[in-house]
Amino acid sequence: MTSTETDVAVAENEKPELKVDVKVEVKSTCERHVVVTVPRAEVDRYYKQTFDEISPKAELPGFRAGKAPRKLVESRFKEQVAEQVKSSLVMDSLQQVTGGDYFSAIGEPDFEYESVDLPESGDFVYEFRIEVRPEFDTPKWEGLALERPVCEIDDKRVDQQLTQTLSRFTSGEAVDGGCELEDQVVLNATFTLDGKQVASFDEESVRVRPKLSFGDAQIDGFGKLISGKVEGDQFSTTVKISDSAANETLRGKEVEANFEIVEIRRITIEDVGAQTLESLGFETAEELRGFVRKELEKQFSYHQQQALRKQIVAILTAGANWELPESLIRSQTNREMQRLVLELQRSGFPQDQITSYVNIARRNARESTIAALREHFVLEKIAEDMQLEPSPQDYDKELELIAEQSDSTVRKVRARLEKTGQMDAVRNQIVERMVIEKIAAAAKLTDIKDDDFFTQKRNESDIDFTISGDIADIPDAKHDNEPPVVPGAAKLPEADKSE
Repeated sequence: MTSTETDVAVAENEKPELKVDVKVEVKSTCERHVVVTVPRAEVDRYYKQTFDEISPKAELPGFRAGKAPRKLVESRFKEQVAEQVKSSLVMDSLQQVTGGDYFSAIGEPDFEYESVDLPESGDFVYEFRIEVRPEFDTPKWEGLALERPVCEIDDKRVDQQLTQTLSRFTSGEAVDGGCELEDQVVLNATFTLDGKQVASFDEESVRVRPKLSFGDAQIDGFGKLISGKVEGDQFSTTVKISDSAANETLRGKEVEANFEIVEIRRITIEDVGAQTLESLGFETAEELRGFVRKELEKQFSYHQQQALRKQIVAILTAGANWELPESLIRSQTNREMQRLVLELQRSGFPQDQITSYVNIARRNARESTIAALREHFVLEKIAEDMQLEPSPQDYDKELELIAEQSDSTVRKVRARLEKTGQMDAVRNQIVERMVIEKIAAAAKLTDIKDDDFFTQKRNESDIDFTISGDIADIPDAKHDNEPPVVPGAAKLPEADKSE
């Protein structure tokens, strides 16, 4: 087929734009109520197009395929075609409205498709609620005065990090005596309220530190509780569920926590010999130290960027006290947790530290999500003004870093993120980082020596577990492209499928 023939074929297949009347009511800063009216002439056009497609293939008793009278075809397939026309009108009009200049949608239209009626005469009208980005003027971002933390990663810091790194790859030696701080323990636990079990876990591994944290609670004095105990010992304490817990009925309640020690193991740097190095994939101790140094550099780079980001967003969002609907906050909470995990993975943090960051965010889920949304709105607005958008190479680099830290392949990471709908989170974190880098490059920077990131002794361990249950998954799409089947009705002819 020549290019001219191709152009003609494409032009013939192009559907005229659907004419609609749209009324948008502002309910709040981030909410709109939308009424869509499709004129009757457009409804009739969609009916005609649908019958034009099925009539040449319709099979009815007493007639050869495609030879039945048009009126008989219209009568026999009336219900199915009505559903198909309704579905097409809704999907096409939604695409026009949400992709137009009426607002910048950040969620799916919220309406009950089954309650929408396609009238036999007159205009087709339906309405929906949708969450949108707030409208505001871009804040001034050039020439900000910022402090940038700097730190030298010397051999002493690398050696201090070695034990923690080794714990990710080696299980250590079994301990016969009592438990000590920094030992690795395997625990079983049950949590009860008024004598009834509300949660439990089996064989979770955790490092012994003064505090033990979950996604919705924290046990102070955990190190003292377990210190000196041996395998098989049991102990109990009470723990208060956070006010941001997913299960509202458990918020602020104190539950009984009962633990059983399954195993105790201990790791020491002195035990790292040639055999251990070989099992870890390193030829020499210096090669292992080089790996640790690289990890620390990536982690401090993240710390440095977060410090700059914190200063930047504090200035840029100073007046961004928009009211955010609870439905938006709840629906975005899981996505914010997912984004945080991806950002930490690409920055070289091990799983135990990722769990620590995530647990802190979970315990303050509502507040952290509100802050993250406000920051994203402002940074996205600046990105649009700068016309910043990630390139394919940016995505590849991001996925390579995530794959490297999660011990996977780029192909598997990409497939997993696409399947779970997290590629938008990857896109957002790339864009936000690009904006922060641009703002920092245009800022008045003062370097400040910062050793706190490495000198702070970790006094808290984390288990990736929420006693009250996790936040519900994001709901599925409200409407798909397939019209419902009408029971007992004649089957519509299938549309031609071109490759």
